[in-house]
Amino acid sequence: MLILQSIGAATERLAHAFGLYPLMMAKVLARMRKPPWFFALIIRQCEKVGVQSLPVALLTAVFTGMVMALQSWVAFHRFGAESMIATVVSLSILRELGPVLVGLMVAGRVGASFAAELGTMRVSEQIDALWTLSTDPVRYLVMPRLIAVIVMMPLLVVLADAVGMFGGYVISVHVLDQNPHTYLRNSFEYLQLIDFYSGLLKAAVFGFIIGLVSCAEGYYCAGGAAGVGQATTRAVVISAMSILIADYILTAWIFQ
Repeated sequence: MLILQSIGAATERLAHAFGLYPLMMAKVLARMRKPPWFFALIIRQCEKVGVQSLPVALLTAVFTGMVMALQSWVAFHRFGAESMIATVVSLSILRELGPVLVGLMVAGRVGASFAAELGTMRVSEQIDALWTLSTDPVRYLVMPRLIAVIVMMPLLVVLADAVGMFGGYVISVHVLDQNPHTYLRNSFEYLQLIDFYSGLLKAAVFGFIIGLVSCAEGYYCAGGAAGVGQATTRAVVISAMSILIADYILTAWIFQ
């Protein structure tokens, strides 16, 4: 009986946790239909999500491109196919590595921040205070954050793609001594618009996941300081896992 009770309690907690996300999404969508939309808050959150995340996103992208170039050379050198390094680096970054790695970095940085901020406001009763001031906390706190991360993620991925491909170019040309003109031609010769647009679609979906999960975890946080820490941890872990699962689903849908 103890085993069955434990399984039942765990299932109940899981169902309760995942029920928060559709509930939060429904609340945000309902409030998007009519003003006010607090554009100043949206712009402020865009600056936080986009501009302040640039260093970590670009640093991740440039070294990812460098590592991809080195690893591709090690593999292709065995078959005398070094000319395919540029194609592999470009396709990998545009389709997968750019949006996924940027999504994981933003989930760790921005998602944790959202969950911690809203969780602290919840346990300190600041969210309840907004109700007493006739201010809808979902419209004022959650909606700007969700919109900002959806808008800024594709822009971050575009910059990360460019920087990652540049990192691969630097290693291939200046370290592996490849012809720069041949490398540039091979980088774009086999690319299609779907390779670029698929990365942007993934970025927008990943941004939606990060914003929804982190805001829901923080908004419905309970349990004081310990609860804030647990909500922040759950926000990052669930966002990262959801990004990887969504990446597979989107890849299978787009390219099959």
